[in-house]
Amino acid sequence: MTSIATFSYAVCAAAFALLAFLLLTRWRARPQSRVLAAACLLSALWGVTVALQAAGYPELAKWANTLGILRSAGWSAVLVLLIGNYRKEGSRLPLGLSPALVIISAAYLVFAAGTAAAIWDINSIIEGGFMPSVAARVGIAVLGMLLVEQLYRNKPVQERWAIKFACLGIGGIFAYDFYLYSDTMLFRQINPDIWAARGIVNALTVPLLAISIARSASWSIDLAVSRRVMFHSAALFGSAIYLLAMGSAGYYLRYFGGSWGTVMQVSFLFGALVLLVGILFSGTFRAWLKVFISKHFYSYNYDYREEWLRFTRTLSEHGPGLGERAIQAVAALVESPGGALWLRREGGACVPAASWHVPMPQDAEPADSPFSVFLEEREWVFDLDEYDDSPDKYDSVALPAWLRGFPRGWLVVPLILQGKLFGFVVLQQPRSKITLNWEVIDLLKIAGSQAASYLAQEDAANALMVARQFESFNRMSTFVVHDLKNLVSQLSLLTSNAEKHKDNPEFQRDMLETLDFSVQKMRLLLQKLGRSAAPEHPSPLQLDQVLRQAVAGKAAFEPRPQLDIQDAGLRVVADRERLERVVGHLIQNAIEATARDGKVAIRVERHGDAAQVSISDTGEGMSEEFIRERLFKPFESTKSAGMGIGVFESREYISELGGKLEVTSSQPGGTTFKILLPLLRVQAASIDIAA
Repeated sequence: MTSIATFSYAVCAAAFALLAFLLLTRWRARPQSRVLAAACLLSALWGVTVALQAAGYPELAKWANTLGILRSAGWSAVLVLLIGNYRKEGSRLPLGLSPALVIISAAYLVFAAGTAAAIWDINSIIEGGFMPSVAARVGIAVLGMLLVEQLYRNKPVQERWAIKFACLGIGGIFAYDFYLYSDTMLFRQINPDIWAARGIVNALTVPLLAISIARSASWSIDLAVSRRVMFHSAALFGSAIYLLAMGSAGYYLRYFGGSWGTVMQVSFLFGALVLLVGILFSGTFRAWLKVFISKHFYSYNYDYREEWLRFTRTLSEHGPGLGERAIQAVAALVESPGGALWLRREGGACVPAASWHVPMPQDAEPADSPFSVFLEEREWVFDLDEYDDSPDKYDSVALPAWLRGFPRGWLVVPLILQGKLFGFVVLQQPRSKITLNWEVIDLLKIAGSQAASYLAQEDAANALMVARQFESFNRMSTFVVHDLKNLVSQLSLLTSNAEKHKDNPEFQRDMLETLDFSVQKMRLLLQKLGRSAAPEHPSPLQLDQVLRQAVAGKAAFEPRPQLDIQDAGLRVVADRERLERVVGHLIQNAIEATARDGKVAIRVERHGDAAQVSISDTGEGMSEEFIRERLFKPFESTKSAGMGIGVFESREYISELGGKLEVTSSQPGGTTFKILLPLLRVQAASIDIAA
C-alpha cells in the first residue's frame, strides 16, 4: 500500500507540474494563467511531499498537511477570480454585492486557520485535537464545492461551455476530499485505500482543467470588490488577528499563572473581547478604517454608487425634519459627527433652520454680508482650518463672530440653487482626519446643490399648502358674499315694491316672511364665518318641507313662484340649510330671468328611485353654447352684479349627494332645471349591499 500511495501522489505531482509548465510557457497569455499556475504548483508540491511521506519520511506529515491546505486555498482563489462579476436577473453586479460569496470566503478563512492551528499544535490545549482538524477540512471541502456551485450557477449560459470542465475538475478535487474526511470522521481513522487513491483522482482532474483552459478565451473574469466588502473583510481579518493574539496571551497567562491561571485567563479574554466589541462599534474607528481603505486600496476616495444611493435615501426617508436629514447626509460624506443648517428667507437673511448633534444656533447671517457674498460668488467649500493658516486663499473675507464660536467648526458647505445662495451647512471636525482634495470638494459641492433642491422643494410644498388654505378661505368667502348678494337683491326688490303695495295686507304678510327669512339666512352666514361653526351633518329630510321653506322666502317677488307637489313625503339625505340654499338660488335665478307677468313653477315628483325637482320659468332662455361653455363655469355670469358661482355650487353639492343637475333651455321659451336626488330608501339599500 505504501508503494501504491507513493506512485499515486507522484503521478499527481507530475500531472500538475506539467499543467503549470504549460501555463507559464505556452498558455501564459490565458486569463488568470498566473493564479492557475500557482494553484497547480501548490498541488504539485503537495503531491511530492505526500509521496515522500508515504515513501518513508513521516516527519514530512505536517508539511504535507499544510501544503494540502494551501492547495485548497489556491483552487478556492481560482474559483473566486473566475466568478468575478456574476449575473443576476440579466444585470451585472460586482462581486462585492454577492453576500453568499462573501460568507463562503470568510468561512473558508476561518476553517483554514483552524485546520492550520490543529496541524501545528497551536491549539494543543484542546483535548482530541485530531477530530477538530478533520472537521475543519470537511468544512473547507464543503465551502470549495459551494464556490464551484456559485461559479457555474452565476455564469450566463453562453459562458458555461468554457467553464464547465474547470468546475468538474476543481469540484472533483473538493468532492473527493469531502469523501475522504467524512469517512475519517465516521470511523475515526483515515482509510488507507481511499487516501492512497487520492493522488490518482487528483491527477485525473488535470485533463479536465486543461480542456477548460484551452477554452478560456471566452471566460468572463472581471473582478470588482466593493468598499463595503473590503471594509468588512479588513475588520474581520483584524479581529481574527487580535483574537489570535489575545488567545495566545491568555494561554500563557493560564500556563504561568499557577492556581490563579484559569481566573486570569478568563478575565483577560473577557476584557479583550469587550475591548474588541467597543472598537468595532466605535464610530471613530470605523471612520478611520474607511478612510484608510479608500486612501490605500482605491484610486478614488468614494464608491459613488453607494454614496449617492445612501445620500438620496437619507434625504427621502421618513423621520426627523428634512433640514436635519440634509445635514446628516452631507456630514456622512466626510465622516463629520454633527453640524447646523442655515437657510435664506424672504427677509434677506440666512437664518438657522436645523441642527444635528450640536446645539441649535441663534444667530442669523445677512445675505449681503461679505461672507454670504463670498459663498455665493465663489461657490467654494470653506475650510476654516485652511483659512486660519492661509486667509489669503479666501480673499481674507471677514468671518462672522458666530462662526468663530461654532463648536469644533470645520467646513462651510454652500447650498447653491440656480446660481444663488440658498443656504449653507456648517460641519464639525471629522472623526478621522480627511484630506480635502479636489474629489472631496467636488462631491460636497454637488451634494450641497442636491440638498438645496430638496429643501427648496419642501419650501415650495409648504408655500403651496398655505396658498391652498387661503384659496379654501377665499372660496368660502366667495360663497358667503354670493349669499349676501342674493339677500341684498331680495331686500332691494322688496323695497322697490313696498311703495306700490304697502297698503296691501297680503304683501305686508309676504314682506314680513321675506324679512324673517333674510334674518335667518344672515344668522346662518354669521355662524359659518365664526370659528365655532359646526360642520355639516347630512340627515334624512322631507323634500317637500325644504321646498316650501325655499318658496316661502321668495313669496314677496314677482312673479311669485308656484309649488306643485305631485308626490308628498319623499325623503332624501342632505344638509338642510345647504340644500335649501341650492334650491333657493335656482328659484331666484328663475325669478330674475322672468318678466313680472311670466311664470315660475316648482314641481316635485318621484322619478324611479330618485326624487325629481323641476324649476321652470318662461324667461328669455339660454343658448346651447352658453350652457355648454359658461353656465357651470365659476366666476362666469351674464348679470351685471352676478358672481357666477351659484349654479356651480349647486351642481357640486348635488353631485356630492349622488344626484344630478340637468338643464334644458330654448330662446325664447324659458329654462328648466331638474334636480335628481336619490331617495333615502335606495341609499340605505346601497349602503347595506356595500357593507
